Order: sequence, then C-alpha cells, then structure tokens
Amino acid sequence: MVSQRDTHLFNLKAVVTATGLKPDTLRAWERRYGIPAPVRTPSGHRLYSQRDIDLLHWLIARQSEGLAISRAVEMWLRLDREASAPPVAPLVLQPSTAVDQQNMAATHDSILREKRTQWIDACLRFDEQAAEQTLSESFALFTPEIVYLDVIQKGLAIIGEGWYKARVTVQQEHFASALALRRLEAMLVATPPPTRNGRILIGCPPEEEHTFVPLLLSLLLRRRGWDTVYLGANVPVGSLEATIAATRPLLVVLTAQQLSTTLGLLEVANVLLRERIPLAYGGLIFNRLPDLQQAIPGHFLGARIEAAAATIEALMAAPRLQAAQRIPSYAYSAALREYRARHAAVEAEVWRLMPTDVMPLRMLAAANLHFGRNIEAALALGDLEYVSADLEWLNGMLVNHVGMPPERVDLYLMTYLQAMRTVTHEDAAPLTRWLSALTSESPSLGAPGHLVHRSNVLRSHPEL
Repeated sequence: MVSQRDTHLFNLKAVVTATGLKPDTLRAWERRYGIPAPVRTPSGHRLYSQRDIDLLHWLIARQSEGLAISRAVEMWLRLDREASAPPVAPLVLQPSTAVDQQNMAATHDSILREKRTQWIDACLRFDEQAAEQTLSESFALFTPEIVYLDVIQKGLAIIGEGWYKARVTVQQEHFASALALRRLEAMLVATPPPTRNGRILIGCPPEEEHTFVPLLLSLLLRRRGWDTVYLGANVPVGSLEATIAATRPLLVVLTAQQLSTTLGLLEVANVLLRERIPLAYGGLIFNRLPDLQQAIPGHFLGARIEAAAATIEALMAAPRLQAAQRIPSYAYSAALREYRARHAAVEAEVWRLMPTDVMPLRMLAAANLHFGRNIEAALALGDLEYVSADLEWLNGMLVNHVGMPPERVDLYLMTYLQAMRTVTHEDAAPLTRWLSALTSESPSLGAPGHLVHRSNVLRSHPEL
C-alpha cells in the first residue's frame, strides 16, 4: 500500500511555494541527479509527493551548511541505500516519558560519540574525504549547532590533548584545525542576510592566532540573524579606531587563549573604552585563571561557548560599558616600565649564563620569548601569579615533547632571576621578589603527572 507521503499530489507551483526553489532549479536537479522524481500526468504536468518535498528541504539544509548540491545528493543516495527510508530531516528527540527521554538521550550521545571518533580518526589519517563525509553525515542527523560543539569542537579538544601528551603530531593537529576552519568558513559565507539590528565585530586580539572560537561565535550569531563582521586572527590595535569608524558596531567580541595575548586584549579593551564601545571577551585563559577577569574592562562571556551567544544577545539588547574591577598597583606599573626598558638586556644576560648543553639554543629562544611575553602581560594585568599557572602547563609540555627533565626548567628560572638582578634597577623589585619566591618553592613546579592531568581536564570540555 502506498503511504500518504508517497502519493503524488502536489503540482510544480505548490512545490515552489513550499520550498522556495525556482522551477528552473527543480528541473535542473531532476535532469542532472534524478532528484526529485515526480510522476507525469497524461497532459505532461509534474506531480510531486510529500516525500519529494521533504527531500528537497533536506537538500536545501545541506546547502545552507556549505555542502555542494552534487555532494548532498551523493550523500543522500548513499544513506538511502543503507537505510529503509531516506533521511529527510535532522534527528529530533521527542520522548513521551522520562524513561524514553533517557533512552533517546543515550542514543543521541552514542551517535555523536561515534561521529566524533570517526572524524578524529579520519583527521589523524590525513583522510580529508572521510573527514568531510563524516561531518556531512553528522549535519544530516543533528542540528548544525550540535555538530559544531559536540563533533568539531570536542574533536579538536581531544586532538589537542593528544598533541600535549605527544601522541598526536603538530601536522595532524594542524590538518584537523584547517579542515574545521574551512568548513566553518564555508558555512559562514552561506548564511542568509542579517534580520536583526546592530552590528557585532568579532575577532582575536593582537598576536592571538587561535581563530576557531571567534569564527564559531560568528557563525552561531549569524544563524540567529545578527549582523557580524568577522575580523580573524591578530587584530592590530593601531587600525582599530579606523575599523570602528567604518563599521560602527554596537559591540566588539574578542577571544584570547593565552596569557601573553591577554595583554593585547587589554590594550584593545582600553581603546574601546575610550571610544565608548562595549567589549565582550572570553577564552581558555580566563577559564584557567578566573581572577584574570577582574583586570579586563569588558563583559566576560562565560566558560562555555554554548552560553556565549545568549550573553551577546543580552548585551545587544542593552549595550553598556564595563570598567575593570581591578587596576595594577603603582609598584607593578613601575616594574612594567623597567622590565620593558631592560628586557633585551635581561635576555642577553640569560643567553650568556645558560649552558647550551642544558637547554639547546632553539629551546632557549622559545623559552625567552614565551616567558618574556607572559611576564609583561602579568605585570600589565596586576598579578605575577598568572605566570606561575602558565609555567605549570609549559613544564608539562617540555617533559612530554622534548624529554627535558623538570629540574632544567628550574635552572632556567634561576638563571633568569640572576640576569634580572644583574641588569635591572630597583623598580623591578616586584618581579625579582616573585622570581626568587618561585625558584625557592621548586622543585619543578609540580609533578609532571599532575600537570598532564590538569591539562587534560582543561581540554576535555567545549570551552571558550
């Protein structure tokens, strides 16, 4: 018996009205792909079924996610061969009882874990086609927001954890990140025009190169109808005023993942405060160091990206400035000026004192760059203990990636302290006192196992 959904009842005009597709597009798809498959009346007019209309909606949804129509048809045909009925809509859970709700949620989570694992495995094999196919199948089953957060973002977090523990190479991590960013960029381009008033600028502060979170935020907000301008990585402070004048935003959103790039965020925040433009911000570093939020004049977006879009919408409804809750002391400001004036001389002294058989030149250069940026950021933000937390992560990375014994990190810190005492003047006292206390509290800033566990916890959640 033919079901009502398979009965051919709708003429071409009804399908055009229901789907928004043009008649020429319907005929072209039918000619090229055999989809949809209407029947002909004796007079030659096309008649379509409800299943045809559902299929067209499904194809349109895949196109809106950035998939070419040929790939969407190919995916639908393959899924059709593997199932008793073709997929015509994202998976929707509609439990009737509490037990049904638990069972369906478990199924929902199980499928997501499977798709996430498939995507990770494909990325680690450098299999672009398999990775893209897995994402396309995920978008066919779930809403785009669920796929962004539970497949792509959590997948990247797991790959990042593998890199930290030296089980995943830099090339594998970069390959996965590039695939994820390319997919998000394609979807961003495919979003419809904005339907809500007010413009939002979204990007990264100076020297911040991690663009996944701001790009994902841009996409989530555009799907909600907001006019977002995505600025990308490493937004310079110097041209910010001209950008604001050209775009006239109601809100600027920036994300920083590292302590060093929080310094650039602070500089941008101060410019925005003078321009009377509200700032919203987030990033992993603010989840690791919640006290850091007090130093930024802006609105914190929260620890998880799922809630960030709602926070931004609330700010757009009532834009307002937010001053910093804490400013650095005079002693810290003086120490920052002294450190900036003597920084190059300090590093030269470290180069002179540090034995190359203890720390190779390449590693010493990287340590100086990373440590120096973090010291400058912590002084500007008002608390050198921010550097201590970052050193724990750095110590674990050195142990995992280069096999460097933890005591060598301690030797580097003691060498840096000696250089500070030799080169700097009295204004640097807060920094030298902190380094002195830090080196006396070693050994090794904590056990490597503890540090690896801490990093794993940080990376196991879909955070900003």
